[in-house]
Amino acid sequence: MPSQRAQRVGETIQQEISALLLRGLKDPRIGFVTITGVEMTPDLHLARIYYTVMGDEAARKASAAGLKSSIPFIRQQLGRQLRMKYTPDLIFQYDSSIEYGSRIESLLRDVHVPESDD
Repeated sequence: MPSQRAQRVGETIQQEISALLLRGLKDPRIGFVTITGVEMTPDLHLARIYYTVMGDEAARKASAAGLKSSIPFIRQQLGRQLRMKYTPDLIFQYDSSIEYGSRIESLLRDVHVPESDD
């Protein structure tokens, strides 16, 4: 379980990156990306950023490449905004939990429960 400080820093990083995406990074490959969470290491040197993308597989791959190439710029902006001694390394990881949840929901809808005569 992450420490309170790591959790607070992660939430702040999530807000800052979300704001950067709303203002628009200049990389045209980055589509409609939503940051779903940030997981920090206890020493605050690494941030794993979970994201989702609206669109198909091609849009997901393009956004992943755009985010990866934008890491130096994002780290620079985080350093300016957060004023931390050390700006954490960033790893963007696609969050498939929404797709997984939708698939489970679809399967549950398809299951037909026989009605009893009682």
